Amino acid sequence: MYRAASASATFCILILASTVFPASAQTPNGKAKDDSEKLQFVVYLSRHGVRSPTGKTAQYNLYAAAPWPEWDVPPGHLTPHGYKLMTLFGAYDRARLVADGLLAPNGCTDAAHVTILADSDQRTRETGKAIAEGMFPGCTVSVHALPEGTNDPLFHSLPTQITPSDRALALAAVAGRIGGDPKNLTEAYRPQLAVLERVLAGCSGAPPPTRTSLFDVPSSLGPGKGDHPVELRGPLSVASTLSENLLLEYTDGMSGSNLAWNCMDQPTLRSVMQLHTAAADFAQRTPVIARMYALNLLDHVLKSLEQSATGKPVAGAPGTPGGRVLFLVGHDTNIATVAGALGLTWIIDGRRDDTPPGGALVFELWRSAAGAYSVRMEYTAQTLDQMRDASALTLDSPPARVPVFIPGCSQPDQSCNLGEFSAAVHRAIDPARSAGSQDRSRKSPF
Repeated sequence: MYRAASASATFCILILASTVFPASAQTPNGKAKDDSEKLQFVVYLSRHGVRSPTGKTAQYNLYAAAPWPEWDVPPGHLTPHGYKLMTLFGAYDRARLVADGLLAPNGCTDAAHVTILADSDQRTRETGKAIAEGMFPGCTVSVHALPEGTNDPLFHSLPTQITPSDRALALAAVAGRIGGDPKNLTEAYRPQLAVLERVLAGCSGAPPPTRTSLFDVPSSLGPGKGDHPVELRGPLSVASTLSENLLLEYTDGMSGSNLAWNCMDQPTLRSVMQLHTAAADFAQRTPVIARMYALNLLDHVLKSLEQSATGKPVAGAPGTPGGRVLFLVGHDTNIATVAGALGLTWIIDGRRDDTPPGGALVFELWRSAAGAYSVRMEYTAQTLDQMRDASALTLDSPPARVPVFIPGCSQPDQSCNLGEFSAAVHRAIDPARSAGSQDRSRKSPF
């Protein structure tokens, strides 16, 4: 089973943008339009939908003036609202792929051309089912996953693969990004931490004696254990989890005292969400760490693209040569580490490098009339309001979707030759580490 400025400068930029990407030559998602190109295959690296917090409520209560809300599902499980959101996303994905000429507008026949691989957790397996239900209502679509509790090397690195030298290098890489002192992170994000402190204190801003202030959390940086090459602790790491919990409350549609004790509006949420993104940036997107985690996923994504382009089976590639769509349903860590390994970044719904529930990195394989293959990347996610309101997603009311530039590969029209994409992936991963991978030292046929 396969798994896991100044006004003048701004004016110049606008002139350059209109020269390189004239409006008449763009598709709705920002790609330069070329009627001779045909979409052949798409890979979605998706995060699961809205879930409940993964820890116990008692853990979080230490930092709040009042108890956190109880959820109707066990810790870490996809919620009913989260399931519905992913069916809406699946229905939109079908409509989008129909518009691109990849799938038929209705019926079950094309389900055979779609492969869904999910991590073994309940929230990922159920997300895969929701996507399938939204795309092919009333049809039988298999969601492939290992049994719950089984480590899937596609989505998770195995602890035995991380050596002491890996940990030492990762530690040096993170230390080099934060000035050698984890306390620097507290100062860099003090304004956002102060906003979260006020929410946790029940809007009063004055922490009661029984509550632990974020600013009292000790900061440390050291070698990690298991599949964590580095342990970065402090106010930012705790705030990352708590701000994510607030996001989950908001996107699950909670209200009243269950939503941040009536102490949070959307601007406040957007402010504290920066803490989660920042923590992921240092702990997961740091290239040395990202390449450790992302190697198997990137290897499998590349194999699936090459399999589609050659029309022949590629050992280790998910799906079949005639497949049209592949869903890899994992976690925000998977998206963050793949992005870190390739040097990808984006801004969506006003947030930089955010990976909210249901969001996905999209790899599209395009074929020109001359038979040349290229890869284009996008990132897509429902907006905060779309998630909270469970808004229907259509071509006229789509989720947020933005082009993603691949450094060292993408051209001015955002396309990346498949051979160059293969080279970019090989630069980002060590094939010898990839669990179950074949020899990737061969030259790409593209």
